[in-house]
Amino acid sequence: MKRWIPFLKSEPTVAIIRLQGMIASGGRGALNDQALAGVIEKAFARGKPAAVALEVNSPGGSPVQSSLIGARIRRLAEEKNIPVIAFVEDVAASGGYWLAAAADEIYADPSSVVGSIGVISAGFGAHELLARQGVERRVYTAGESKSMLDPFREEQPEDVARLKGLLNDIHANFIDHITDRRGAKLDQEAKLFTGEVWLAKRAVELGLIDGIGHLKPMLKERFGKKVKFRRYGLKRSFMSRFGAHMAQDAMASVEERAAYAQFGL
Repeated sequence: MKRWIPFLKSEPTVAIIRLQGMIASGGRGALNDQALAGVIEKAFARGKPAAVALEVNSPGGSPVQSSLIGARIRRLAEEKNIPVIAFVEDVAASGGYWLAAAADEIYADPSSVVGSIGVISAGFGAHELLARQGVERRVYTAGESKSMLDPFREEQPEDVARLKGLLNDIHANFIDHITDRRGAKLDQEAKLFTGEVWLAKRAVELGLIDGIGHLKPMLKERFGKKVKFRRYGLKRSFMSRFGAHMAQDAMASVEERAAYAQFGL
C-alpha cells in the first residue's frame, strides 16, 4: 500500500535468482536459457529492484547454455541499469563460474570452490569389447568426419586433433568472457585458465571474485536493514516433489552428483 502513496518512500527490493545444478540444454531441473528466460526477465522487471542477486551453486555443464544465460543477465542489467551481485555457495566452477562472472561483483563463503576455467570432453571406447564378443561394427557415412570419435571403433588421431581444436576454441571463448567481465581485477601473472579451482580466499587474491561474504548480511549492509527480498528460480514439478522421477531423471541425478563430487562436495 505504501508504494501507492507518493510522499512515502518504499523500502528497496533486491531480486534473488537461484542458479543451482548442472547447466544443460535438457533434463528436469537443469539450468538452461529456455527454462530460466521467464525467471530472469521477471526478476529484472518486477517492482524495479535496487539490485539483482545471483545465488550460484553449480559445477558447470553446457558452454552454450552458460553463455546464453549469462548474456541474458547482462542484457537486462544494462538495459535497466540494475547492478548484479553474485553469491557463490558450494561451488561456481566451469559454467557455474561463467554465470557468476555475468555479475558486476562476486562474493563467496570462505570454503566455496571457484574456477575451473577450462573445457572437457569425456567418453568411452568399446571397440575391443565388441571384438572379443565377435561383434562386427558396420558404419557407412557420406562425409569423412561424420563418424568422428565413434566409441565402437578404434580412436583415430585425426579425430582427436579435430576435437582438441573444438575444445581450444570453446576455451578461448571462455577466457574472453572472463577477461571481459573481470578485466583489470584479474592477477595478470597467475595462470588462471588451466582448469584449476581455488577456495574463495585465494580466489579473492587472484581477482576471480571480489570478496568473502553472504547474501543477506551484505545486502542489508548495502541497502539497509529494511531491504526486501524477492526470490526467483526454477520450480519443481508436482510429481517430482513426491519423488516420482523417470529413469532418465535418476541418471541425470547421478551425473550431477558426480560433477559435484569432483570438487569434494
